[in-house]
Amino acid sequence: MRFQGKLHKDGKFWLAEVPIFAAMTQGRTRKEAVMMIADWFETLVNRPGFSVTVHEGKTGDFEISASDTKAMICLLLQRQRQLSGLSLAAAAERLGAKSRNAYARYEQGVSVPTVEKLDKLLQAVGGGRDFVLLPSPLEYEEHERRTGMA
Repeated sequence: MRFQGKLHKDGKFWLAEVPIFAAMTQGRTRKEAVMMIADWFETLVNRPGFSVTVHEGKTGDFEISASDTKAMICLLLQRQRQLSGLSLAAAAERLGAKSRNAYARYEQGVSVPTVEKLDKLLQAVGGGRDFVLLPSPLEYEEHERRTGMA
């Protein structure tokens, strides 16, 4: 699973942003900004062996993937809940659960949500926003380069 990001120049600095996580870093160079966004995720997840790969595109787009998708889903749920200003108890209530632990176990990675459950979790913590899943255009570009079809 990959998450979409944008890389753009702002004055003297390069900004790397992954909107769905409300993640933004900067660097003096493109390379530094990309390294900083990977470090942002690795620092927040803070699990042994966890690493992030940044897949750069041609036009300032990039995608991030991780060595542990479950950890990324946990972080996504936590960030969306925090951005909505919800406590664990409030998120559980919106989900229709009887205890905050029913929701917290997804943020902690104790339970892995199905696609349907992930949609319900994001609806509960995302303030009713819809999230769009798209096939990776950068993965297609990478495939073309590897196979010589570019």
